[in-house]
Amino acid sequence: MDLHTHFLPPRVMAKVRAQFDEAGPLIGRAWPLRYRADDDVLVDVLRSFGVRRFTALPYAHKPGMAEFLNDWAAGFAERVPEAAVCGTFFPEPDVATYVASRSATVRVWKVHVQVGAFTVTDPLLDEAWGLVAETGAPVVLHAGSGPVATEHTGPGPVAALLARHPRLRLVIAHAGAPEYAEFLALAEAHERVALDTTMAFTPFFEEMAGRYPATLLPRLLDLGLAGRVHLGSDFPNIPYDYGVQLAGLAGLGLGEEWLRKVCWDNTAALVG
Repeated sequence: MDLHTHFLPPRVMAKVRAQFDEAGPLIGRAWPLRYRADDDVLVDVLRSFGVRRFTALPYAHKPGMAEFLNDWAAGFAERVPEAAVCGTFFPEPDVATYVASRSATVRVWKVHVQVGAFTVTDPLLDEAWGLVAETGAPVVLHAGSGPVATEHTGPGPVAALLARHPRLRLVIAHAGAPEYAEFLALAEAHERVALDTTMAFTPFFEEMAGRYPATLLPRLLDLGLAGRVHLGSDFPNIPYDYGVQLAGLAGLGLGEEWLRKVCWDNTAALVG
């Protein structure tokens, strides 16, 4: 089960791919996409890898976009039985209204502060965060400063958000890279905060964010065994074969039980 994959409306995906092709300002380096096809082909590719459940994870980067993405993601989940219903939200006046209207159906939310250029503590989001905390649906949150830091990234705003909404079920994308230690500590301190493995432990990502500190691995082992580390990949927007992510996890030497929990049990318990 892969908690961090991306499927987007074709025009939106084309713009995302263009950012990677151009090594745009939030990409920061050459990023030759390994997988580039339409949705039907990409879904079949995931199936061929043995991925039995995955996400769409749309993310809004401007006002008025979230509900368009949410409608599309709901339709995608209707067409693709393995896909969890996903949604996104953005700091705008009606955000609490549409989050409330989606709360019964969205299984996984996605928020990307780096691309969206907003802070998680934006007052416009406060009611929406409260609604999400009440429902218990997880939010895959890209708040780490990789691959390019902005004024909105880092663990500080997330800590402030959790102080106000301690029941939020956050999944910190990319294991919080490059602030690995800080986001691991946040997860340890909040029983509903988890990490995903997206791109972490791969040679490509380590060139940008540095190697995951070996001193943190015993704590990552404990967190995974406690149900709060999840397989993520960023498929299809990756510059290497999908198996590189799995090999990176296996190479940590944290054991078969940890791998089974990270790659299946933990996410099955989280999203069903």
